[in-house]
Amino acid sequence: MAFHEVRLPARLAFGSTGGVERRTAIVTLASGFERRNSPWAMGRRRYLIGANLRSLADMAELTAFFEARRGRLFGFRFRDFADFASCAPGGTPAATDQPLGTGDGVRTVFPLMKAYGDPGSGPGQAVERPIAKPVEGSVRLAVDGVEVSGGFSVDATTGLVTLDVAPGGGATVTAGFLFDTPVRFDADRLEMTLESFDAGRMAAVPLIEIRI
Repeated sequence: MAFHEVRLPARLAFGSTGGVERRTAIVTLASGFERRNSPWAMGRRRYLIGANLRSLADMAELTAFFEARRGRLFGFRFRDFADFASCAPGGTPAATDQPLGTGDGVRTVFPLMKAYGDPGSGPGQAVERPIAKPVEGSVRLAVDGVEVSGGFSVDATTGLVTLDVAPGGGATVTAGFLFDTPVRFDADRLEMTLESFDAGRMAAVPLIEIRI
């Protein structure tokens, strides 16, 4: 997939709006009951950025970033300030935040995941989101609740954690981390209005999460 391992500068995203999108097909039967189905296993994030930009310098920087991505062609990293860590907002990631899997004495590779759901929810209620773009150097790892200071590596471009030694059978592997959301521009056009010699106004620019 065409992807650039660069992050949109944070100040260009100030005032952004966004959230999770789902796709659900609903059929209402003659009896009034409903049948609901979703072709998406995961939600998809959408954002609008740039609407609060007034500085011509900031608008020029966003234009340069847009051009470097060739509009919608190349994906890039985006810091979603509402959801960018393995822990609760305002907290500090801990090595026991998110379960990655259970050891079997052979497996050494574990993908980073973040679970969404009510505590104690039943099977099938929690959603596990693959984290493909962790922030380099932010991943903390624990095996059976004990943090390990070394003996593992993280691919920051895929979110795969590789341990030097396979965890023993039944050992729980957990991790804490910061991460970016992989997105692309969802428009091939930027629109700006010049309001004075040193200020302007930019129309909101849409971004959409991409699968990696």
